[in-house]
Amino acid sequence: MQQLNFPSYTFRFKNSENKVSIFDEIRKKFIVLTPEEWVRQHVVQFLLEEKKYPKSLINVEKVLMVNGLRKRYDVVVFNSDGSIFVLIECKAPAIKIAQATFDQIARYNMTMKSQFLMVTNGLNHYFCQMDFENEKYQFLKELPEYINSLKY
Repeated sequence: MQQLNFPSYTFRFKNSENKVSIFDEIRKKFIVLTPEEWVRQHVVQFLLEEKKYPKSLINVEKVLMVNGLRKRYDVVVFNSDGSIFVLIECKAPAIKIAQATFDQIARYNMTMKSQFLMVTNGLNHYFCQMDFENEKYQFLKELPEYINSLKY
C-alpha cells in the first residue's frame, strides 16, 4: 500500500482467499484492505496515538440517515455526553479532495452536528471547526488533542 502523510503505525494483516485484510481496533475484526480502508486505519491510529482520543469514544463506518437516505460515515469521535466531537470523511489517496467532498461531509453534519470536521485522502488533511450560528466552517491547522477538547 501507498505511503501516506501520517506517522508510521504498526498494523496487523492477514491473507485469506487472495485478499489482504487489516485489523480494525475499533470494530475488533479484520477488514478487506482497500485504499480507502488504508486511509481509515491510519486516521484511527492518528486519533489514538497523536490526539490521544479514548478508543471507547471512536466509532467507525456506521449508517446514518441523511434526507431519508442511508449513508455511511467513516469515523466519528464522540464527546463523553454522546454528542459528536469530530466527524471524519476518508477518501482513497487517488481521490482528490474537492468541493464535493466538503459538500458531502457538510450534508452528513446537518444531521450529526459535529463540532469539528476532518477530510482526508491520506495525503492531504483538512480540519474545520463548525460555526453553526453563521452556518459555515472555519479551517484549522489541526484537530485539538483530547485533553484540550474538554474546553469545547
